[in-house]
Amino acid sequence: MSTAADPTVTETGSRPPAAPSTEKTTPGAAAPAAVRNGAAVLLAVAVAAAAVNLRPVVTSLGALLDPVRDGLGMSATTAGLLAAVPPLCFALLGVCAPGLARRMGPIAVVTAAMAAIAAGVLARSFTGSAVVFLLLTALALAGVALANVLIPVVIKRYFPDRVAPMIGLYSMSLSVGTSLAAATTVPLTNAMGGDWRLGLGVWGLLAVVALLVWLGVLFARREKSGPAAATATAAAGPAAAHVKLPILRSRTAWALAAFFGLQSTSAYSAMGWLPKIYHDAGVSESASGVLLALVMAVSVPVSFLLPNLAARRGDQRLYVVVLGLAGIAGFLGLMFAAGTVPWLWAVLVGLSMCAFPLALTMLGLRARTPGGVTQLSAFAQSLGYLISIPGPILMGALYQSTGRWYLPLGLLALLLVPQMLVGLRAARARHIEDEAVR
Repeated sequence: MSTAADPTVTETGSRPPAAPSTEKTTPGAAAPAAVRNGAAVLLAVAVAAAAVNLRPVVTSLGALLDPVRDGLGMSATTAGLLAAVPPLCFALLGVCAPGLARRMGPIAVVTAAMAAIAAGVLARSFTGSAVVFLLLTALALAGVALANVLIPVVIKRYFPDRVAPMIGLYSMSLSVGTSLAAATTVPLTNAMGGDWRLGLGVWGLLAVVALLVWLGVLFARREKSGPAAATATAAAGPAAAHVKLPILRSRTAWALAAFFGLQSTSAYSAMGWLPKIYHDAGVSESASGVLLALVMAVSVPVSFLLPNLAARRGDQRLYVVVLGLAGIAGFLGLMFAAGTVPWLWAVLVGLSMCAFPLALTMLGLRARTPGGVTQLSAFAQSLGYLISIPGPILMGALYQSTGRWYLPLGLLALLLVPQMLVGLRAARARHIEDEAVR
C-alpha cells in the first residue's frame, strides 16, 4: 500500500507508532484513503508530464537548427554554444537544487521549473535576436536542470515503497518525450506552413499542460498542510531534518557520478551522430532517421521494466554488465559494418542507453532518506554532466581529422569499459549515509 500522499510519513518513509484504537471501522473511514490515493495518482501523472517535457527543449531545436540559424542570422559560434549549453546548465544549475528544495520544498521547485521551461520555450519562438534566443533557451534548460535533480527526490519522498515503478514511469516518459520530439518536430513544422517558430513553440504548450498539473499538485499539498502536518513533522524528530552529508567522502557517490557521466557521454554522442554514421555507411537519410527513432523506441519499454527488475536485487551489477556489453557490441558493429543489419546495432545501442534509468534507480536506492537522495542526485548529475561535455565534441574532432568513424566509435566502445567498472562499484548494496560519516 502506497504511503505517497500520507502526511504522517516521515522523512525516512516510516510512520510514527499508531495510537491504540477501540473504534470499529466505518464506511466513512475509507474517504481519507480515497483522498490520499487520488493525490498519489495526481502526483504520478505530474511526474510523467514533467518527464515528457525534459528533452524536447533540446531535441526539437536540433531538428530545426538550420532554419533557426538562417532565421536569426546565427553565427556558427553561437550555434556551437547552443550545443554546449544543455550539459553546462544541467551541471551548474543542478547544484542549486538541494538548497532551493530545502527552502521551498521539492514540489514547489519542480513547479517553478515547469514554469521556466514553458516560458523559455514559448518566448524564444518570438524573438528576433540570436542572443536573446540563447538566453531564453538557457532559462528553459535551467528548469530542466532543476527537475532532473528533484524528480527522483519527489519520488523517494512521496512514493517510498514504490520507488522502482515510479522511476520506471519517469524514465519511460522521458524516453517518450525524447523520441516524440525527434520524430514529429519537422512534420509538425511542415504541417503548420514550415515556420520554425511554430514548430518550436508548440512544445511550449506541452510544458504549459505540465505546469497546470504541477500547480494542481502544489495546491493540493498546501491544502493538506497545517497543524496536523506540523505535528507529524515534529514527531518525526531529527530524521526529518535536512542533514547535510559530507558526500565527498562517499565512494559510492563518486562511482555514481562517474557512471552517470560516462553513460551520458555515450547517449549524447549516439543521439548527435548516429544518423550521420548510418548515412556515411550508405544508409539513406530517411532510413537513418528511422534507425535513430528505433534506438529511442527500444528504451521506452526497457526504461519502464528495468527499474522494477533492478530494485528487486540486492545490487544491480548484473544490469551494469549486460548494458555495457550491449553497447560495446553495438558500437563495434557500427564501426565495422554499419550498413549490415543496421537495425541490430540500433537495438544494441538503444539497450546500452538504458543505463540512464538504471542510474536513476541507483540514485533512489543508494540513499536512505529524501534528503540524502537530494544531495546524491545533485552531486552525481552535476558532476556527471560535466564529465559528458567533451564526448560529443571529441567525436566530431576525431571524425573531422580522419574522415572516418573508426576512431570515434572505437572511443565510445572503449569508454564502456570504465563505465562498467565504476558501475560495478556504484551498484553494490550500500547507502551513502553510512560511507559519508566514516
